[in-house]
Amino acid sequence: MTIVRLGYVAMSMELKNASPSKTMTFAQFQKIGDRESAIRKLERIALANLENTHRLLKHNAFSDIYFYRLTSRLIPLANHADLPDWDYIKPLKGKLHEIGEFVKKHNMRIDFHPDHFVVLNSSKIEVFKNSLKTLKMHYLLLRGMKVDPIHRCVLHVGGNYKETDQSLERFVDNWMSVPKAIQKMIMLENDDTSFTLDDTLYLCEKLGIPLVFDYHHHLAHHENEKWEENWDRVVATWKDSSLPIKMHISSPKSESAFRHHSDYVDIDMFFRFLREIKGTVPQIDCMIEAKKKDEALFTLIQEVKKRKDVEMMGGSSFYLK
Repeated sequence: MTIVRLGYVAMSMELKNASPSKTMTFAQFQKIGDRESAIRKLERIALANLENTHRLLKHNAFSDIYFYRLTSRLIPLANHADLPDWDYIKPLKGKLHEIGEFVKKHNMRIDFHPDHFVVLNSSKIEVFKNSLKTLKMHYLLLRGMKVDPIHRCVLHVGGNYKETDQSLERFVDNWMSVPKAIQKMIMLENDDTSFTLDDTLYLCEKLGIPLVFDYHHHLAHHENEKWEENWDRVVATWKDSSLPIKMHISSPKSESAFRHHSDYVDIDMFFRFLREIKGTVPQIDCMIEAKKKDEALFTLIQEVKKRKDVEMMGGSSFYLK
């Protein structure tokens, strides 16, 4: 049997006034005449984001959800070029530690998926350096929570630049300049326009990086349609990880907008995937990337409960019989 554990991304549709992504633009920052006052306001926003993150985690625990993606926008302007001296972690240490204690108490899996501007295969040195700064912020947040950073950060390969092979090799070259602690934090995901499952497997096998399989992306962008033929290789990329294998699940918004995520998850599409992998791994953690966030998870679970080929084991996990 295989355990399937579901998670969702960042925001709750049920918990009101709980955004963990409140922000301040640099233009707004500049309008505050006193720089120190402006920094204190940034810190208050970051603390409010962390407080709402804690509320979301409590909501998750109450709902038996133990897999959750943190927003990457917890600290506004954290890496802005005009704030190089701002030690943004220091005022957040207490709250970060509190969140980490809650995560450990409830045995939750949390991770990040930085925004698209984190591009490790960029040919532009400034883009690469800024990508490393952003990844360092994620690393420091996890360390502040006292959560092991290993395999907690999902990235796309990066830009294709209409030259797939060269772009893949540039990732390999740039990877050598990524600090070891950051390397250990990374997982790679196949995407829907630039790098297929086969492309991503090439990097993951070569560099020892776990691969997060995105089923929807694969259906939208592939060379070899039969992902099943490579499933054993995907599983093997997780052989040195202490975490269960992870995948992303979403459904197309429509045939004409196939790459866009739907509000909910198509259960038939999901179980076509699950039937193929049943028994190949003891557990798989499935991150729902749907517009309706936790509502999509709750809706999917209600549909799962009606099936005879599963056995529920909590509010968001089940066995495949």
